[in-house]
Amino acid sequence: MRTTLFLLHAISCCWLVSATLSKTDAKKSHKAEAETSPAELSVLERGLVVSDPQWKDIVKEEKRHSAHIKKTFQGPVLGYVTPWNSHGYDIAKTFGSKLTSLSPVWLQLRRRGPETFDVTGLHDHDPGWVKAIRKSNKKIRMVPRLLFDGWSYQDYMTVLGSEDEIEELGSELVDVAKTEGFDGFTLELWSQLGGNKRKELVHLVKHICESLKAKRLDCILVIPPAVTSTGQPGMFGREEFEQLAPVVDGFSLMTYDYSSGARPGPSSPLPWVRDCVLQLAPNTQWRQKILLGLNLYGLDFASQGTEPILGGRYIEILRENRPKLLWDEFSAEHYFSYKRSNAVKHDVYYPSLKSLYLRISLATELGTGISLWELGQGLDYFYDLL
Repeated sequence: MRTTLFLLHAISCCWLVSATLSKTDAKKSHKAEAETSPAELSVLERGLVVSDPQWKDIVKEEKRHSAHIKKTFQGPVLGYVTPWNSHGYDIAKTFGSKLTSLSPVWLQLRRRGPETFDVTGLHDHDPGWVKAIRKSNKKIRMVPRLLFDGWSYQDYMTVLGSEDEIEELGSELVDVAKTEGFDGFTLELWSQLGGNKRKELVHLVKHICESLKAKRLDCILVIPPAVTSTGQPGMFGREEFEQLAPVVDGFSLMTYDYSSGARPGPSSPLPWVRDCVLQLAPNTQWRQKILLGLNLYGLDFASQGTEPILGGRYIEILRENRPKLLWDEFSAEHYFSYKRSNAVKHDVYYPSLKSLYLRISLATELGTGISLWELGQGLDYFYDLL
């Protein structure tokens, strides 16, 4: 998630620059009139959830979410927002009633010395925005993402081997949550050790979650996929899941980033997503605590490298190239190809109404929740599906 996060931060900044500098390019774009007012009917009722969408229909309809904003997905929904994507903050306010938890990517946990911890990033905490969110949804839980940042290997070894260190860490998190008015935290630390020290990490996470839950605070854990894109077991498996499920409130499962620049292809093939859930929870006892990860960004593959693309850039590419969208039946994702002025071929995989609908349906079938990485990266009408 960290690598993708930084790439998306960079591409967001580039998009903002290009949006102010490309007025002449806009004249060359093929016109497709976009409508922006909310629609009386949902995307399902308007017949837009199809395997053969037309580029001009996406451009025309993508901002037209249903005027009747009501949660239809029965499970928990966690949404992430980042400080560098202001549209995500607006989306959270508009569709807050469809979310059960919100995780702003604000915070870092740093170890300053023996039994000394510091939560940084609190300057990003926006109480006015939080108040507006809570007004739209009084039951929503505010659980900022907490990244274990700047830790050396020795820091981990010291903390993992000391009950006093772990005790102090848990106390610091409780204090910060109570002071700032948070409802808990979303912990991101598991992948930092590359799959090592799993037994010790389980003990640490258990203690943190128990400390939080004792004060009625939520504890969500970010976890990598249980199966890698090569079919190998991932860094977090069934054993760790079953040990932590009684104390963790939700597992934010990163079922995306399946393909990389060296291997262009889908972000989250549907059979792989299913397998990642079933490997962790073949039985249904704790399965409702899994938050199936949905990426709301896409990837643009080319020989020079791969770039994440957000909704604004995606619409721009559609306008300029008028591509034919193709449906990959196996992965259940849409993709298309286009060429830039330098004649270099690009392959784009970006979420569609159909691809998201099938993943949300899978979550319903399996009895899991959903996590959205991240709000504001996708198209506004996607939220009709929730």
